Formats: sequence, C-alpha cells, structure tokens
Amino acid sequence: MSAGILRHAAASAGILTAFAVIGTALLAATYLVTRPIIAETEKQAKLALIGQILPPALYDNNILMDAALLPSAKELGNNDPTPVYRAIKDGKPSAAVLEVTAPDGYSGRIRMIVAIKADGEISGVRVVTHNETPGLGDYIEIAKNGWIRIFENKSLSKYSDQDWKVKKDGGKFEHMAGATVTPRAVIKAVHKSLKYFAQNQDTIFSLPADNQEQKK
Repeated sequence: MSAGILRHAAASAGILTAFAVIGTALLAATYLVTRPIIAETEKQAKLALIGQILPPALYDNNILMDAALLPSAKELGNNDPTPVYRAIKDGKPSAAVLEVTAPDGYSGRIRMIVAIKADGEISGVRVVTHNETPGLGDYIEIAKNGWIRIFENKSLSKYSDQDWKVKKDGGKFEHMAGATVTPRAVIKAVHKSLKYFAQNQDTIFSLPADNQEQKK
C-alpha cells in the first residue's frame, strides 16, 4: 500500500473521529440543556395528577416541601428510593401520596401515584406512565376513561384480600371485557400499596423531609 493511500486513510479516520467527538459533545450539551426542562415538565405533570387525587381540603402544608424519601420497597414495586408526599392538616397527618409501580402490566411497568388518607381509605389513584397496548390500555388513563376512579374510598377494612381482584377472578372490581392483564396488575399494585401504608404509616410521617423534588 502506497504512502499516499495510507495518508488518505489516516486523514479520513481523523475526520470521522472528529465528527464522532463533535456529535457526542452536541448530544451531551443538548441533554444538559433539556434535562432541567424535562424535569420541570415531569414535576408539573405529577403535581397536576396529585391535585386530582388529593383535595386541598385535606392539607394546609406545602406537600412538596414535606416530601420524604422512602427506601426501595417491593410492596410498592420500586427498586429505588422514591418520594412520598405527605399531607398535613392542623398539624396532624392527613394523607400520603405514594409512587407505586405495577411490574406486571401487559406491556411492562405501569407507574402510578396512590393517595391514601390517614384512616386508610384511598383518596384517588392516577397512572403516570405505561406502555400498555393502545385501546386496551387506554382505560387506565383518567383522560380517556373513568375506570381508575373505581378505587376511590376503598380500603382494607371494606374489602377483603379476595375482593382485590377483577370479577373474572372472583373479586369485586370491574374490568373491560377482553382485557384482564392490565387491570389485574393495577388492582394488585394498589392493594399492595394499601398494605404498605397500613404497616408503615408511622414511619412515613416521621421521616425527615427531603426536598429534592422542590429543588428540581
């Protein structure tokens, strides 16, 4: 191989390397610029959903400032520490909003928030993200269907363990005909979150505030 060809090959390799470095730098810069925007958008979306399931009458504190960090918990389906938003009314615990993951959705994980009042009754549930099949999975989204409101005012004292299933499995929860995997996953996750709250309520409200959500 001639020296000219070698020089040409080396030059081409150098150009390609330069383009790769520049491209990587641009991607990194774009990520750094957009990350705060994405985080803020996610925070506002989460706050909007919390507002739907946690009535203002239930608290007089700043729930973001009173957020705490829960350790990873298999009962909540979370492998990493997650925030819990605590509602306080007249100086007393009123409700908590847990971040819950159903790991066994039809197309993967279903992330939710579950608001539970201090008396163990569910104030509301909302799905944050999911990858369920369009059409079949739409009914777990409040913007497309009211099914998710089926959990409101439910509690462990009102429903037995057997009740926390779709009617097809002998439980008391309605589900869309032809689709049972998605509601099964959601119902099971909500049930587990109620049990977790019942077992850890004192700890949840005694944890020190972790204001990372406020800082985002």
